[in-house]
Amino acid sequence: MSIQLWQLNTLSRERFIGELGAIFEHSPWVAERIWPYRPFRSLRELHEAMMHAVGEATEEQTLALLRAHPGLAPRAAMTDESAAERRSAGLDALTPDESGRFADLNAAYASKHGFPFIIAVRGKTKADILAAMARRLENDGGMERRQALAEAGRIAELRLRDRVEE
Repeated sequence: MSIQLWQLNTLSRERFIGELGAIFEHSPWVAERIWPYRPFRSLRELHEAMMHAVGEATEEQTLALLRAHPGLAPRAAMTDESAAERRSAGLDALTPDESGRFADLNAAYASKHGFPFIIAVRGKTKADILAAMARRLENDGGMERRQALAEAGRIAELRLRDRVEE
């Protein structure tokens, strides 16, 4: 179900947050912060406003946003959007060997960086994702935090395109 951008621009604060609250995983505060800046003239402008809100967030809020992502392992707190994205990359049908490799890399990544591995999986294969996990596990903390935020932003952009029509 989608909504027209002009309609989104006319919504009350509560309904606006209801429509966009899941764009960034379990982080409705992003939508709440941009509501006063309506009207948005394009999806690009809307996404840029959301990214600006994330960029202006405190260290604690940013880390909470990253930690709200389910990573690549199934989890009860996963949004419907995350579950569909996982299915699109075949992550719901892993072999036992693949499952073990993902679990090992996820655990090593979270231990090193303090948040789950985040990647926009749409259009990627399991092999692409495993290779990215192994490569990004070697990144230093600052580099990986920037990469994870960029990936969260890409996920948000894709979700906005699915949810809002210009």
